[in-house]
Amino acid sequence: MDLSLSGKVVLVTGGTRGIGHASALRAAEEGAHVGVCGRTKATLDAAVERLRTKGVKAHGVEVDVLAPGGVERFVDECAQALGRVDGVVANVGGTFGGNFLESTADEWVKTLEVNLVHAVRLLRAAAPHLAKAGGGSAVFIASISGSRAGPRAQYGAAKAAEISAAASLARELAPQRIRVNTVSPGSIMFDGGSWARRQQEMPEKIADFIRREFPWGRMGTLDEVANVVAFLLSPRSTWVNGTDVVVDGGQGYPSVRL
Repeated sequence: MDLSLSGKVVLVTGGTRGIGHASALRAAEEGAHVGVCGRTKATLDAAVERLRTKGVKAHGVEVDVLAPGGVERFVDECAQALGRVDGVVANVGGTFGGNFLESTADEWVKTLEVNLVHAVRLLRAAAPHLAKAGGGSAVFIASISGSRAGPRAQYGAAKAAEISAAASLARELAPQRIRVNTVSPGSIMFDGGSWARRQQEMPEKIADFIRREFPWGRMGTLDEVANVVAFLLSPRSTWVNGTDVVVDGGQGYPSVRL
């Protein structure tokens, strides 16, 4: 299926590795010009060069999304360099601190900032550009931890907040033809990722986790998430708005019990 993304401009935070980079590559393969940001120049430059091999324009901005004005600068620089903005992907995320009694209030705040607040800032900065382009799509990368109880309560709470915010903003921004959805991946295995590291550190525990929680007998792949993100970015999904799309292969518990 042609996703009709050719000539569109898509911006992805944290687009240098993992789900973010896979989503940027998938958009580029569909003919979209892509802007990505990252904190490390060498990694950012390599990601931009790989995107350009797809025959599209690509622009990278070295920025920390938690820094004041960082996300906003990313959007504005990409809009100027690439000419417009048709879609954004809030991919940066993570967690700070340990389990509840070992985590601090500051770590809860920082977890909310890197997930929820960064996504909201991205959309706020992009909304005028999306409206100018006649509308567009925003995708927040959430997690199944946002809807299923698991360890690191601050992470689950932040992802649940992303899902809720996206649903509310989808209604608020609909008159401007701006759609907002979330994608909630389950556990995704890829080289250099946290699950690959855990598999190296505790192979028996991860093998048991996969046998117990994954009906397909494996974790998901980057491409399986990126394909859904690309669809939600595209005009092919114009009647999908305010929805949380779970991409987990039927996974049960969201994390390994340590």
